Amino acid sequence: MGHFWTFLTYLNSLAGPTVMLLYPLYASVRAIESTSKLDDQQWLAYWILYSFLTLTEMVLEPLLQWIPIWYQIKVAFVAWLVLPQFRGAAFIYERFVREQLKKYDGGIGRDRRSPKVKTKFAELISPK
Repeated sequence: MGHFWTFLTYLNSLAGPTVMLLYPLYASVRAIESTSKLDDQQWLAYWILYSFLTLTEMVLEPLLQWIPIWYQIKVAFVAWLVLPQFRGAAFIYERFVREQLKKYDGGIGRDRRSPKVKTKFAELISPK
């Protein structure tokens, strides 16, 4: 029975990095290469939420260490954010983050650069 628990411990320690980093990195690269904007939105939202979760976890670490299953809760939540069947990251971004941004920054989504800057930027990125 000792070997089984050792195996489960290793499996548990591999699940977090796989779910939280490896798969999202792979999917983000695929999203960049695809023509769809939908997957770009999912993965940008994921990285925003994952960054926020990590920063929050750093601040609340003294409290979270008293929750014995915190790591498993975090992995399950991140799996919900990541899995394409749920599109949790896009859901949370649309439902909560975007609403807050609109409330505090009415110009979200608008290009605030001057016409001169826009022209210069277009010249820089256009193929020659």
